[in-house]
Amino acid sequence: MSINRVTLIGNVGKDPEIRTFDNGGKIASFSLATSESYTNKNGEKVTNTEWHNISANNKLADVVEKWITKGMQLYIEGSIRYREYEDKEGNKKYMTEIRAYTIQMLGKKLEGQSNNEPAQQPTDENNDLPF
Repeated sequence: MSINRVTLIGNVGKDPEIRTFDNGGKIASFSLATSESYTNKNGEKVTNTEWHNISANNKLADVVEKWITKGMQLYIEGSIRYREYEDKEGNKKYMTEIRAYTIQMLGKKLEGQSNNEPAQQPTDENNDLPF
């Protein structure tokens, strides 16, 4: 048995980037900041911020496109993915991202938002569930 599960609560760093493909598929990408605070030995408060690359596919990408903006606080569940690609100069680059399957908006409700239920990615990519 193995588990690849990540749970994050943080703030969106920039408005999501949406990519739509010829086959109708869609990916939403954005950054999420999580912070951890502690008091050091001198009694000073120290805050460490980690930045996470978040991606959401298809129906969940539609939700991100419609509702998620910079600064929002989100609860995200997903899994860690590692990608490798070449940049324009042919150099290998590596990227770690969180593939979201649940996104819940936290904090104040936005105008026009009907509820605070989590949006979830269907587990079967070919499933046309109305999320």
